[in-house]
Amino acid sequence: MKSQYLQDTALRYFLEVVRCGSIAEASQRLNVASSAISRQIRSLEELLDTVLFERRPRGMVLSAGGEMLAAHAQKVRLEADRVVADLLALKGLRSGRIRVAASEGFGIDFMPRLIRSFQQKYPAIQFQVYVGPPTMVSRQVRDGNADIGVTFNRLPEPDIKIVHQQPAPVLLLMRNGHPLSKFKSVTLSQLRPYPLALPDPDTTLRQLFDLACSRQQLVFEPVLTSNYIQTLHNYLLEGDALSITGAVTVRYRIAKGEFTMVPIHDRALDGRYVEVQTLSGRTLPRIVEIFLDYLLGELNEDI
Repeated sequence: MKSQYLQDTALRYFLEVVRCGSIAEASQRLNVASSAISRQIRSLEELLDTVLFERRPRGMVLSAGGEMLAAHAQKVRLEADRVVADLLALKGLRSGRIRVAASEGFGIDFMPRLIRSFQQKYPAIQFQVYVGPPTMVSRQVRDGNADIGVTFNRLPEPDIKIVHQQPAPVLLLMRNGHPLSKFKSVTLSQLRPYPLALPDPDTTLRQLFDLACSRQQLVFEPVLTSNYIQTLHNYLLEGDALSITGAVTVRYRIAKGEFTMVPIHDRALDGRYVEVQTLSGRTLPRIVEIFLDYLLGELNEDI
């Protein structure tokens, strides 16, 4: 990438060691001799009069001073990427890359459709999408591996700027024609006669559901638990099983008439939000800003 010419060599080598956890692996990735990388890191340590890494048997771990330098170096790298992208845009080149980190609820339907639609307007734009749990989405943004994070969150994350936030209550999901689909809202006790297919306990959906059940002293034993949302959803298509969801996750399958969503009457289930995240203090490339606006417009659409 052209942006590497705008970055200090020592900082580039330092960041690669941070990512890899060892000089040997960084050497392979950079195609640079290990001795050259070691010299650059020693040079930084002498210049800053601080130890940047703790050498351990399983690799190199950042010291407190190293963490401070890594945060600075990351911002320098991202700024160099932005400058190059914007300079290319000034020349009329419409190519570029947008990196998105998303939790699974966005990664299945919402993000692929959004990207495909965006690329109809900007066909030369390439996307890189990481899908993982909310904490890892924020980490991808914080580590500079993603330009934008789209996730469901309950707690603030350090060094993360929340560009947009909107309520994402936990809703009941069922096949069309289910006995509970005639209600405008239901209580948790109304779920008792039906089998439940629930996401894993480490998801925000499940955590809020379990909290609400605990407050009402209700115990449910799901007949199916999965870390994969599509498995849960497809399980509902026949029979009377129920699951839980956020609206944006099943937006398109609701529109196709496959499922029905019903609010659950419990305040504890309202404590979840959609968050669009960027790195605090970072200026985004112009094409990423354009996509961010496009994303926010789609999020605000009604099902």
